[in-house]
Amino acid sequence: MKAAPDAHEELRSRVGMFCFGAFLGLALLKFGNPPIMEKWVTPPADLYEFVLDNPWPIWWGYVLLGLVAFLAFLTGRRPVKAPLWLMILPAAWLAWQFIAGLGTINTELTRPVLAHFAACVVCFYVGLFCSDGARSPAWLLPGLLCALLIVVAAGWQQHFGGLEQTRRYFFLYLYPKLKEVQPEYIKKLSSPRIFSTLFYPNALAGALILVLPASLEFIWQWRERFTTAARIFLVVSIGAGALGCLYWSGSKGGWLLMLVLCVLWLLRLPFSKKLKQGLIAALLIMGLAAFFWKYSGFFEKGATSVGARLDYWHAAFQSTLAHPLTGTGPGTFAMTYQKLKRPESEMARLAHNDYLQQASDSGLPGFCLYLGFIFVTIAFSFPAERARQPEPGLPWARPKVPVERPPRIAAASPLLDTNAALWFALWLGTLGWALQSFVEFGLYLPALAWPAFAFLGCLLRHRFD
Repeated sequence: MKAAPDAHEELRSRVGMFCFGAFLGLALLKFGNPPIMEKWVTPPADLYEFVLDNPWPIWWGYVLLGLVAFLAFLTGRRPVKAPLWLMILPAAWLAWQFIAGLGTINTELTRPVLAHFAACVVCFYVGLFCSDGARSPAWLLPGLLCALLIVVAAGWQQHFGGLEQTRRYFFLYLYPKLKEVQPEYIKKLSSPRIFSTLFYPNALAGALILVLPASLEFIWQWRERFTTAARIFLVVSIGAGALGCLYWSGSKGGWLLMLVLCVLWLLRLPFSKKLKQGLIAALLIMGLAAFFWKYSGFFEKGATSVGARLDYWHAAFQSTLAHPLTGTGPGTFAMTYQKLKRPESEMARLAHNDYLQQASDSGLPGFCLYLGFIFVTIAFSFPAERARQPEPGLPWARPKVPVERPPRIAAASPLLDTNAALWFALWLGTLGWALQSFVEFGLYLPALAWPAFAFLGCLLRHRFD
């Protein structure tokens, strides 16, 4: 008689995580702009802009996050066995951001960044306290998978004429009427690189790196709904579509990072050592050949974006030396860079290195707390393989005879099967996001930071359950 209440409670908690995952997927589609540029985001004027075109104001995201977080904590809060010091690291980092914000050199830049950082930490704690770490993160993934499909479709549409149509319409009808236009937006529209629903092309690459591994593994687990041939078709089709977007985004770091993630994934597979070595060698040869063929002109011109990043990083380092304790205030890199940059260098609002920007904006304590939180959590949450006890959902461990399952809700759907491979895919995407942050600003994009922090919380929960 006691099984029914437990089953209903389990179902309610999964509904909460499903809604949270849908919100994270929505972030990929509608909250792609940095908070420091929020003043250029206007609410949608009609239904078309609401659904298909314009990004949404970020405060809409905060309202939605508050609602889904309340639902998740109401329906699925569980005790966590992780060490207390590890759980409070993001809260300590956030507290230091507010301390650094007290001495900011620009309140208008710091205020929206602090609100965004608070939302990131909320996403982490929803993942930590409300996910089902003992089973599978599958209930978090349907919304993200749907969003990924829309991102890929939008990227293909841009490459095959959509970007050119947008550019023509903007310069003919909108540009003459605007009083102020972001220089970044003009540059983005004038480039052939696609960006889909994200802020700019490298952010699109970051979204693919973060979400694609778990999405493909999630599809591969639909054994009770699709045949093996159908699952192979879906995985290959979506993977090829995403890689096409990555290629057309022109993100050099994103392409190399995806190669690294593929190598790590191949090392995880239960193949013979020689077969793994052959597959990895073939992957690296083809991936690097495509890289140098695509970007040979970039290197012939002197790799200008690399030089620009070195200029940003040098300015961030100088700013850290000048303000080592609390920095200049969260989100204020643009103010310091404007004073420190060389006259011939182009202006930048963000340092293109989240860790150095933490040092510049919030001092060495902010840098150490953030760097420690990200990589200590990733190191602790690595999903270890289970020796001689492979997960039943894995294709090479499928039972040869039917196994009678107990009449529990957890066995009613393939979404609920425990699967170490799915946890590893989630960890792999999070690692890719953390590594890309050395050359990009994924922390300052809600579309990337909110899902990444949620993944970190879920992974940490899984590690200690």
